[in-house]
Amino acid sequence: MVSLSVIHLQMGLEIRLAREIITALHNEAARAHPLEACGLLLGGADGAIRRIQPCANVAPDPARHFEIDPAALIAAWRHHRAGEEALLGFYHSHPSGDSRPSPTDRAMAAHDDMVWAIVAGGEVGWFRDNTEGFLVLSTSLVSD
Repeated sequence: MVSLSVIHLQMGLEIRLAREIITALHNEAARAHPLEACGLLLGGADGAIRRIQPCANVAPDPARHFEIDPAALIAAWRHHRAGEEALLGFYHSHPSGDSRPSPTDRAMAAHDDMVWAIVAGGEVGWFRDNTEGFLVLSTSLVSD
């Protein structure tokens, strides 16, 4: 089993990701527009994000909010605990906002040290949600 705390220690304030991730995030945001896209950021024990998993947005008002389908989230945690693929964080889009956490994002945050990617205005903002709030992350690209 992959320890989530070990992964988060390895990630620090820089997130490592495969080059295709940014393109995939922009594609998902465009596909969902004018609604908010949302999904999971997945990777390996090295803490690098290697894949996104788009999920249904089950929020009552998906044009203004996001809520990841609980069934997809539970399945991802099961795979994570089994050591198959690490759940490193979440992504969503702001169709009419910017790539920073909104007041709603801040209110929904679990302060669980997960990575958040926010897609808006042709940019992707990367953040770590912890007890201090949302910390801005830098990115570096890894090869597959």
